[in-house]
Amino acid sequence: MVKSSRNSGSPAHAKRKRPDRAGKAPFRPKPKHAKPTASGRAQTDIARPQLSKTSGQRPKEQVPAIIKTDNDDDFALIDSGHGQKLERYGPVTIVRPEGQAVWPPCRSRKEWEKADAVFTGDVDEEGAGRWRKSDPKLGETWPTAVDGIGYFGRFTAFRHVGVFAEQAAHWRDMANCIKSAGHPDQVRVLNLFGYTGIGSLYAAAHGAQVTHVDASKKAIGWARENQQHAGLDDKPIRWICEDAMKFVEREGRRGNSYDIILLDPPVYGRGPNGEVWQLFDDLPALMAACRALLSREALMMTLTAYAIRSSMFAIHEIMMETMTGFDPVGVVTSGELILEDQSAGRKLSSSMYSRWSRT
Repeated sequence: MVKSSRNSGSPAHAKRKRPDRAGKAPFRPKPKHAKPTASGRAQTDIARPQLSKTSGQRPKEQVPAIIKTDNDDDFALIDSGHGQKLERYGPVTIVRPEGQAVWPPCRSRKEWEKADAVFTGDVDEEGAGRWRKSDPKLGETWPTAVDGIGYFGRFTAFRHVGVFAEQAAHWRDMANCIKSAGHPDQVRVLNLFGYTGIGSLYAAAHGAQVTHVDASKKAIGWARENQQHAGLDDKPIRWICEDAMKFVEREGRRGNSYDIILLDPPVYGRGPNGEVWQLFDDLPALMAACRALLSREALMMTLTAYAIRSSMFAIHEIMMETMTGFDPVGVVTSGELILEDQSAGRKLSSSMYSRWSRT
């Protein structure tokens, strides 16, 4: 499943043999504990999961919960207004469309015009545009970082820059979960719709074993470049170019499990073999399949959604329904991810989220 609004290029369906880490045996996700049937034998045949009315105890819930990603040396929302936002990614300042910024900007026009790059052209989410750069020496990519983890910012035709900075709040909470487990090197993380791999690198840098899945061959290539740039070549990351739904179904049949699952699906996309993804139609089955992959030591499952016509409560309730009856009961926290501009403290909502966690 491709993030049609994020990944450019034609996705490819490819089975890749991951090279072994130097001097280390290749890792594999740990087998899921088999559930005994009434006869005492383990049940191995797994039908395609569908989210339906579940029984058992519902998780505790916290709604609405606003999570803010703070400005720092790596990233800052400098100003916003008149349908645009002025941001800084490391040393590079950019101007991009932002439909929610309906107020006037605080900074002067002269300050906005100093930006290194401005996105121009078609501003529709699916439309291609181009970047007008103030310095002709500024290339397609530039080095930057998040919490010391290096990656390449990238000017794409879809106004994105290779990272969704607001998700740093999720990555930091994930890192805390990994550390709290007491054995970070045994924590398995599954990153679905992983895009250019920043979340996967973040998990690996904190000791986890990571499986990164994206249907775009080009995005996987970018992710590998980021891994090399970050100096994390020796970390246990499996890069898999495949349709997300097919991957989680196959992992279920294999009996594999994960302790942390990240999902960042698009509203609409196509998989390597023409598979069609519709968020509102296909998310329930994907959530059910992901629940089946959670280990007995599960720590977190986080869903991010950029669907404008959906309510936060729709995302919240699908997570609540998915995790009803799960042991441990855990807690579901849902709300919005926001950024706050440095100029006037005005808040921009970037996406909705729902997160199940063990505690």
